[in-house]
Amino acid sequence: MANHLYYGDNLAVLRDSVADESVDLIYLDPPFNSNASYNVLFKGPKGNESAAQIEAFDDTWHWNDSAEAAFGEVLRSGNGAAAEMLRAMRSFLGENDMMAYLAMMAVRLLELHRVLKPTGSLYLHCDPTASHYLKILLDAVFGARCFRNEIIWKRSNPKSHGSKNFSTASDTILRYSKTDDFFFKQPYEEHDPAYVEKAYRFSDQRGKYRLLPLLNPNNNRPNLTYEFLGVTRVWRWTRERMQAAYEDGLVIQLKPGAVPQYKKYLEDSKGRTVTNIWIDIPQAAGKETLGYPTQKPVALLERILNASSNPGDVVLDPFCGCGTTVHAAEKLGRQWIGIDVTHLAVGLIEKRLRDAFPKVSFTTHGVPQDIAGARDLAARGRSDKNYYFEFEKWALSLIAAQPGNMGRKGADKGIDGRLYFGAKSEGTAIVSVKAGDNVGVSMIRDLRGVIEREGAGVGIFLTLAEPTRPMIAEAAGAGQCEIEGFAPVPRIQIVTIEEAMALRDRALRLPARRDDAFKRAAREEDRGAQGALDL
Repeated sequence: MANHLYYGDNLAVLRDSVADESVDLIYLDPPFNSNASYNVLFKGPKGNESAAQIEAFDDTWHWNDSAEAAFGEVLRSGNGAAAEMLRAMRSFLGENDMMAYLAMMAVRLLELHRVLKPTGSLYLHCDPTASHYLKILLDAVFGARCFRNEIIWKRSNPKSHGSKNFSTASDTILRYSKTDDFFFKQPYEEHDPAYVEKAYRFSDQRGKYRLLPLLNPNNNRPNLTYEFLGVTRVWRWTRERMQAAYEDGLVIQLKPGAVPQYKKYLEDSKGRTVTNIWIDIPQAAGKETLGYPTQKPVALLERILNASSNPGDVVLDPFCGCGTTVHAAEKLGRQWIGIDVTHLAVGLIEKRLRDAFPKVSFTTHGVPQDIAGARDLAARGRSDKNYYFEFEKWALSLIAAQPGNMGRKGADKGIDGRLYFGAKSEGTAIVSVKAGDNVGVSMIRDLRGVIEREGAGVGIFLTLAEPTRPMIAEAAGAGQCEIEGFAPVPRIQIVTIEEAMALRDRALRLPARRDDAFKRAAREEDRGAQGALDL
């Protein structure tokens, strides 16, 4: 199986590329457009949701022909429970955004059920906006008996500002298994120091310990009723086990005639049992955060992976966003499949994995892998409007630039993408992408006019075709961009797609580049001695 990253609609990828019962664990965090931050992949350097952002799921969750088609597919799926449940939801909700979301999710949940192994589990991460509807859908698809947990994750501290409602500080994670024969390993967390101090009050040469009762709560157990150390009771253990523990120094009688007790050493405790209320994992912050508003912390996914998979198992995230799931899977030695519908997200995941795991090995599908593939994508864009912006978005992802036209034709004003640089992101670079075979000096002049109009410091001309000598001369004539404390760089920079494919963002020369869309992931020093997974 190895590791695979797919660009494209996860429904098509699941159907075309993921075999029946081939996945051990699924985690998904599907977006819903009632939460505006779900739609904006990245914020600008000042936290604003500017025109430089891309809306990842614009028009995806509205009732339209696609939603109607998804609804019909569920009705024809052969899963009668899912079909009847979705029909009832439509009767109640009508044809609105929520119903479109549920129809699109239902057809995908059916595919996720198909690819999951009988021993596998699914974790669906959601907020209260749609969690109740999603649980009903999951009951229909997986069967209510396969519901295992509703996990409440406290993701942040409540805001202090006044409100008519209680502050929201949690998300819901719905956990289902495919069958009753599922894998689960109980996770533990460290004991609270105050609890340790209070409970483990005794110590000897072996370490701290607490005393636990040995009496059986069930008084009607003749086989466990016997005399031990002069005390007759109904015990938890057989006489043989009690005697062995006593000889090992684990059973103690504080005074003659007292009921013996068991010595539970702190070093033998696995820790505090993790329940369905998770309050010990904060939101992603500091060096971990990559600028993605709904980024989940790696520790959250590590807990899920450790509880419901083993090293070498296959983990799938069909809405992988900034790639936290595949990061955790790579770190813990799992195989993984990630799917996302935006080039920007796929580019971020590629960069994140290579930053964190220099020896990582994976295959990216659905994007050009060489210059011939790039030319093919550009050619399709010229002949098919569905591919009009695909080349542009992919090209921008190569240099970690944010799309600047919101993905809408005619709205760019000469700005296909943006980059931010400088110690405080005070500098802006405007990116112009050209997919045509014919490029000329007038295009460099146009880009120069755009950066002057926008007050930008640098212009990047990203071209599929090789630049002409007059273009190179015109770019050189634009002078240099200077920021105090940093070496000057060319104000107009021509970068070919072939160079960008080979060097990525290293093909650019920007002073003190601060990459807000694609911040560098911290390198993982210790990967549990798993090593890179080869294809």
